[in-house]
Amino acid sequence: MKIALTYNSKKGLLKEFKARNNPASEDSGVSDDMFAEGDSPKTIQAILNSLCDLGHEAVGIEVDHQVLRRLTNIHPDLVFNVAEGLYGDFRESYVPMICERLGFPYTGSGPLTLGICLNKVRTKEVLGFHHIPNAPFQVIYPDEQIAVFRSLFPAIIKPISEGSSKGIFNDSVINNNQMAIEKIRDMINKYEQPVLVEKFLEGDEYTVAVWGNGNRLEVLPIVAIHYKDLPEGAMPIYSYEAKWIWDTPEKPLNIFQCPADLPFVKEVQITKLVKKTWKILGIQDWCRIDIRMDKDGVPHILEVNPLPGILPNPEDNSCFPKAARTAGYTYEAMLNKVINIACSRAGISNGSVQNKTTTSHHL
Repeated sequence: MKIALTYNSKKGLLKEFKARNNPASEDSGVSDDMFAEGDSPKTIQAILNSLCDLGHEAVGIEVDHQVLRRLTNIHPDLVFNVAEGLYGDFRESYVPMICERLGFPYTGSGPLTLGICLNKVRTKEVLGFHHIPNAPFQVIYPDEQIAVFRSLFPAIIKPISEGSSKGIFNDSVINNNQMAIEKIRDMINKYEQPVLVEKFLEGDEYTVAVWGNGNRLEVLPIVAIHYKDLPEGAMPIYSYEAKWIWDTPEKPLNIFQCPADLPFVKEVQITKLVKKTWKILGIQDWCRIDIRMDKDGVPHILEVNPLPGILPNPEDNSCFPKAARTAGYTYEAMLNKVINIACSRAGISNGSVQNKTTTSHHL
């Protein structure tokens, strides 16, 4: 097959940022996490190499204002989409919308699901309507008076439409209204969007990789995150510091356990919860769903990630590949499984051939 890999690199997101702002400005005023959702050249090349090793013709496309023209010109049999974008609630929906307009099959969820899941508040509202446990919350909008409900303390404060721990720092857990006001003002100024104030859940945290469609869902081995092994003084959250600063390939954080050491009853409870969440949100092909227990041990939905990170090296501690490796999949086999699932949904043949080498290139 001819497969187009649609992605956003960190360099590409920087270019988009400068196009929206002063192109001649220095990068020094940009927050450290601004381009956290962009992929590295290593990850992009690893995906392209894997697609080629599977026997496909792989074309890498940086998602920018020319992506529609590029997709039209190459006319792929399948679009393997990992593009996150930079601006707006529908930035993750951009490629699927183009694919549906042009009639190209693609991997992953559709535009509506991606838009809902990126917006943490809309996700919580949908889940709450269907009685799926998630933490009590409040939304603070720009230009309104800031006052946080006392019942939410201790609270964790997040921008409503970001991923990859963007906007979630070690100081994001707040215990009083004055601290909350300062943090919320800073966050609104930095991210230019409403802010989610969510009751901080004190229990254990897990992340669950799922793939499939309809009634043929497979829950991969659950990953537990043990925050007691974070550096001294760190808050028990998967913050930007924990994900991108303290955890390095040279010195990986030893905070993950896969498979998680869970009682059977809890594992069944979590599995049912993620499958119900998957169905209600209309997720397709693959997703990673984060779970956190409350003080009574009841699992709550924390985050829904229908475009899961897939860093290639085990030292990178990328949780979807970690769960897939535990289930016996190599990185290449994991990608092939996603392609098979998407092709089956679209009613087309995969056509991959193991160990056959073709070429890849970028547009």
